[in-house]
Amino acid sequence: MRIALYQPEIAGNVGAILRLAACLAVPVDIIMPTGFAFSDARLKRAAMDYGAAADVTRHANFEAFDALRRAEGRRLLLMSAHASQRLPDVRFAPDDVLLMGSESAGVPDSVRDSADIRVRIPMAPGFRSLNIAVSTGIAVAEALRQTEGFPA
Repeated sequence: MRIALYQPEIAGNVGAILRLAACLAVPVDIIMPTGFAFSDARLKRAAMDYGAAADVTRHANFEAFDALRRAEGRRLLLMSAHASQRLPDVRFAPDDVLLMGSESAGVPDSVRDSADIRVRIPMAPGFRSLNIAVSTGIAVAEALRQTEGFPA
């Protein structure tokens, strides 16, 4: 299982996701550019001392990330509030990549169209979306539960 962040904009969110990733031993792919410098104090504050333990790979752009993902034979699952497939209905595989879009814009159509599966987290009527770090935690937890991938 891997987490991929498409051009993330908020350092605090990425820091929280890096902390989650370190604790659950899930690698993170960051697709550049980001909306902040990796030396940002907010990133370090949110990641705390877990950030250094996270397995992070930065990719120059989506094309570089996607070429590597395809070469490794991994499915790409895009998390989107606009997707029709509900998270509880998806069957995850251990080598899946969960792609989270940028906080303000999600992903462009070309990235959306390259996803093997588009997934949404069901919510109560009248609500649009969750914070990206919260969404990542929910999606990764379900994927790890299904694939028995939680750390011992």
